Amino acid sequence: MRSFNRIFAAVLVAAALASCVGKNTVISGVVADGADKQITVKLLDVNRYQLLDSVKTNAGGSFSYQLNLKEGRPEFIYLFYGNRQIASLLLQKGDHVMVRTDTLGAYSVEGSPESNKLQEVENAHNKIIREMSRILERERNPEVSINRAYVNYYRDRVKYVMTNSHSLTVVPVLFQQLNDGLPVFGQPTDGILMRNVCDSLKTLYPESRYVKALEAEAKRRLDMLEVNSRLQQAQEVSFIDIALPGLDGQVKKLSEVPDKLVMVYFWSTTAEQKMFNLDALVPLYEEFHSKGFEIYSVALDADKTAWASVVRGQKLPWVNVCDTQAEQSKYLGLYGIDTLPVMWFLVDGEIDPNAQVKDLAGLRAYLRKNL
Repeated sequence: MRSFNRIFAAVLVAAALASCVGKNTVISGVVADGADKQITVKLLDVNRYQLLDSVKTNAGGSFSYQLNLKEGRPEFIYLFYGNRQIASLLLQKGDHVMVRTDTLGAYSVEGSPESNKLQEVENAHNKIIREMSRILERERNPEVSINRAYVNYYRDRVKYVMTNSHSLTVVPVLFQQLNDGLPVFGQPTDGILMRNVCDSLKTLYPESRYVKALEAEAKRRLDMLEVNSRLQQAQEVSFIDIALPGLDGQVKKLSEVPDKLVMVYFWSTTAEQKMFNLDALVPLYEEFHSKGFEIYSVALDADKTAWASVVRGQKLPWVNVCDTQAEQSKYLGLYGIDTLPVMWFLVDGEIDPNAQVKDLAGLRAYLRKNL
């Protein structure tokens, strides 16, 4: 019988090895008191979870899962039992890790130093959240204590990021939030730190989805920083100037448009926005242009020929310019734009901060009020 057991065990090992053919990363695990439990495996796709698979533990609570990862592109992998996260992993190609956990999420990882760092990051994050919650519950005037706790945590996380600038674990640190959605790194000046860390990470992981997301956020923060700097230094105008080529290839500046009220209109040549030109803007322009209304229309379109064809075909009479950087345009960040179309209004050379135009009727009422 013992001989049979040894043979049977050898067959199981051989089968397990065969199941790993074509796979390069293996997660083995044991869930305490987790016999016949369904474990869900998810991948973090920047800002959302992507379901990979589910595995079932055996009678002893053990499970195994294999996945293919690309060289130079580590991934954040999370294990769930129901809706509860029970393990967090940062894995790269070739990792073979052992996870010991329970259904409440108390876990340990062997075989992945980066996963151990990620666990430390999450433990520190959970600790500050609990600390702030206790302060809010126990103190009558918690502002001073909350601020002190935040500053201490921020400094500690800056230190972590600086000393681990080649580890992908710094990415979730830089996107952490505290109570009520307060970002730990929420200032435009944090974009400088983000950019420096991103430059370090790109030397190792240039194709990583997480590095690319960090790069985009760093650019957004630095654009905000530039906006603030320009506004502080501005003397003649209260807006960020725009200088882009028109149909004739000549640069046309927003600051050189002389009319009393200028609508800065960011758009793209989608079918819906092209119809808005003809159905809404052209009639309004014809009605109010003689009273001092002008449109400075900025198309964010990589295909300049297609944009020019639309402008000529629709005979758009206002100032038309095109930014072929499209979604990479610096003006998106400078003007805080995250969707199109968007309208800004300059009245006598000053941005109108109170302009809230949500529809065509609102736009017509705004023009009548200001002209």
